[in-house]
Amino acid sequence: MAKDIQELKGIASDILKTEARELLNVAERIDEQVIAASKIILEHDGKVVVSGVGKSGVIAQKIVATLCSTGTQAVFLHASDALHGDLGVYRPGDPTILISKSGATDELVRLIPLLREFNSPLIGIIGNMKSSLSGKVDVVLDSTVSSEADPLGVVPTNSTTVTMAIGDALAGVLMTAKKFNQDDFAKYHPGGNLGRRLKLIVKDIMTPLEKVAVVEPGLGLKEAVLLMTKMPQGAAIVSDNSKLLKGIITDGDLRRGFAQNGNLNEMFVKDVMNPDPIYIYSNARLQEAVALMEDRESQISVLPVLDEKNDKCVGLLRLHDIYQSKLI
Repeated sequence: MAKDIQELKGIASDILKTEARELLNVAERIDEQVIAASKIILEHDGKVVVSGVGKSGVIAQKIVATLCSTGTQAVFLHASDALHGDLGVYRPGDPTILISKSGATDELVRLIPLLREFNSPLIGIIGNMKSSLSGKVDVVLDSTVSSEADPLGVVPTNSTTVTMAIGDALAGVLMTAKKFNQDDFAKYHPGGNLGRRLKLIVKDIMTPLEKVAVVEPGLGLKEAVLLMTKMPQGAAIVSDNSKLLKGIITDGDLRRGFAQNGNLNEMFVKDVMNPDPIYIYSNARLQEAVALMEDRESQISVLPVLDEKNDKCVGLLRLHDIYQSKLI
C-alpha cells in the first residue's frame, strides 16, 4: 500500500499546473472577445440567458450565479428543456451565452434558429473554433485547450476550468463597466457573511473604549495586568487624558515581556507596549478590518479604533467579535 501511495505523488500537482498553463494561454487571446461580448450584454436592458448540456450546463449555472451576484441579471436554461417549452423565459433581444466544448452539441445547434426568432444576440464559449456552432454565433469566446488534465486525457478538467474562468472574466468586465461597487455587492448578498461585512462598519462591532482597559505608558505593569484582568478584551489601549493612541499591549506582549524580565514589579507599560500599532477608523467597512488583520504574514487579533474626525481612540475591535457577532 505504501508503494501505491508513493506512485500517486505529483499527480495532483501536475493536474493543477496543467490547468494553470491553459488559463495563461487563454488569457493571451481572450481580451477583445470578452469586450465584444460585454458590449452586447451592456446594450440590452434585459437579462442574459446561459445554456449548456452536461458539464457545460453545470458551468453555465455557475456563470449565471456569478453574473447575478455582480449586477447582471441572468438565468440558466437547459438546452433540452428549451426545446420543450422553456423558451418562454425569453424577452425579445435577450442575449444568450451558449457553452460547448465540441461546438457541435446537437441541442444547442437546434436552438440557434429558434433563438434568432427572439432576436437574441448569440455569444458562444466554444472549445472548437472550426465547429459549426462557432460559425453561427455573433461573438465567440475561444475556450480551446490543448488537452484535458486528467491521467487519461478525456475527463473535462482543463476545458471546464477555462470555461468557468472565461465566465469570471466576463463578469469582471461587466462589473467594471457598470461601476459595480462594494455597496452593490452587499445589497445582493444580505444573508452572507461577506455581504454583511461589506455593509457593516467597524463601530457596529467594536467594543467601546469605556469597556476596554486604558493605561498610561508610565503605569506599572502589574497594575496594567490587574486592569486587563478586570476588563478582559485581550488587549489594553495605551493612552492618556487626551485619548490619543500611544500604543497597545496585547496578552502576547505581556507573555513576551514577562519571559524576558520575570518581575512585574520592576516593569512598566512602556517596557512592553507596541508604540506604533496598526489601527483602523470607526467608519471603515468591517471587511477592510478583516483584511487588515488577516491578510498579513503575522495575523493580528485586535485593532485600536480611532475616530476619523479627531484621531482619538474610541474603542477596540477584536477578530473574535467579528466572527462571533450576531450581526454577521
